[in-house]
Amino acid sequence: MRERYARMTGGRDVVFLDGPVLLAGVYLAASPYVVGFAGNSDMRWHNLIIGLSVAVLGLGLTLAPQRMYGLSWTLIPTGLWLVISSWAILGSPTVGIIWSNVVVGAVTCVLGVAAAALTLRSTRGTGTRAAAPWTETPRTTAT
Repeated sequence: MRERYARMTGGRDVVFLDGPVLLAGVYLAASPYVVGFAGNSDMRWHNLIIGLSVAVLGLGLTLAPQRMYGLSWTLIPTGLWLVISSWAILGSPTVGIIWSNVVVGAVTCVLGVAAAALTLRSTRGTGTRAAAPWTETPRTTAT
């Protein structure tokens, strides 16, 4: 089972980031209803769409890690955008909107930096990039 796990994750130790990325995305998508963005439909749609995209990325990191870890760097600009989006979209947002987006943005950015750093570290040690999944040789079964 350990061999299968190492093969699935490509020997990378970034598996602990998948869950928090997924949870950050789910919270961001639900935050307009949790925090209560009363009357701010633009911000509600923004958080729902960005939250679902971060959650899908987190789910992809869990289900297809070899294909998705190359996209983990996208969490960095997404997190930075979340920090400033309250002011960029609304101009004068409420305190709840500010705190919600700044905290989730910072968490997303930190998770993106950690995932990108660990991915770079795991590929830098070999001097080559990780092989693309479609270039792997297919397994044959012996009869």
